[in-house]
Amino acid sequence: MPTPTAYFQGNFVPLEDAKIPVTTHAFLYGTAVFEGVRGNWNADTGELYIFRLEEHIKRFRQNAKILRIEISATDEELTRIVIDLARRSDYREDVYIRPIAYKSQSVIGPRLHNVTDDFLFFEIPLGNYLDSDAGITCAVSSWRRVDDNMIPARAKVNGLYVNNSLAKTEAQLNGFDEAILLNQDGHVSEGSGENIVIIRRGQLITPPPADNVLEGITLETALTVAKDLGYESVSRSIDRTELYIADEIFMTGTAAHVTPVLSVDRVPVGDGKAGPITTQLQRAYFDAITGKLPQYRQWLSPVFAGAPVQA
Repeated sequence: MPTPTAYFQGNFVPLEDAKIPVTTHAFLYGTAVFEGVRGNWNADTGELYIFRLEEHIKRFRQNAKILRIEISATDEELTRIVIDLARRSDYREDVYIRPIAYKSQSVIGPRLHNVTDDFLFFEIPLGNYLDSDAGITCAVSSWRRVDDNMIPARAKVNGLYVNNSLAKTEAQLNGFDEAILLNQDGHVSEGSGENIVIIRRGQLITPPPADNVLEGITLETALTVAKDLGYESVSRSIDRTELYIADEIFMTGTAAHVTPVLSVDRVPVGDGKAGPITTQLQRAYFDAITGKLPQYRQWLSPVFAGAPVQA
C-alpha cells in the first residue's frame, strides 16, 4: 500500500504533514526553484526507474545558485534522499518527484540576500501529463516567454511559472491542449511546460537556449536517442510560420515525455497525425526510460533493488 511521503526540514514525514507558514518568503514572492523528476514503472520487472537523477540534481543546484539559494546537502546526499523517498512512498506506478529549494524565512520584502534557505522533496503518482498516445493540439500564445534578463528562463524559478500558467489557461480555454510561447523577438521558445522540436526534411530542429528556452534534460535525451536512430538535429531560431509547414512536431519534457503535436493554430502538422520519425522516437524513448534498452541503463536509478531505506 503506498505511503505518500515528503522529505521536509531534514526528515521524512507523511506528505500531509509537510507544511510551510503562510508568511514564508517563497510563498509571498515566488523565491524558489524546483525540479521535475520522473520515476517510470516497469510492471514486467517490478521496478521503478528514476530517470536521469544525477542530471536533475545538478540542474537543481545550478538553478538554486541563480537565485542565491544554498542547498545544505551534497549531490550524493540529495540522490540518496530521492531514492529513499521513492522507496518509502512505495508507489508501483509512474511517479513525479518534485525537489524544491526555497527561501524559507518568514520575512516581508522582496530580495534574495539575507533570507534563510531550505529544501524539500515530495512524490506523487502521475501518468500522462499530455496525451502522448493520441497527440495534442497547440496554439501560439498571445503571452510572450519571459526574457533571461527579466526572470532567468534557463532556471525553473517558481515565480516564473505565472507566465506559463497564463499561456496554458489561454490555450485550454480556447479549445487547445497546449500553448506555444514566442520570445520577445517573435521566435519560437517552448510550451508551457515542455521543449518543442520541429522536423523538416528528416532533420530535428530545436530553439537554442538564447531564445529563452529551458535547457531540457528530456530534450537532450530525445535528441540523443534520435541520433542513435540515425537522425540529425540542429539548434537554431525557429520562426512562427515554420510551425505551419513542419513535417512533424513534438513536445518533450519530464512530465510530457515525447508527445506528438497534431496541429498548431488549427493548421494540421503534416497530415494531422503523429509522424513516422516522432512515432519511432517515442517508442524508443519509452523503452529507454523503462529499462528495456540496455544501452541506456546508465540513465536509470532503480528504486526497489539494492539496500533498504535509511533509518
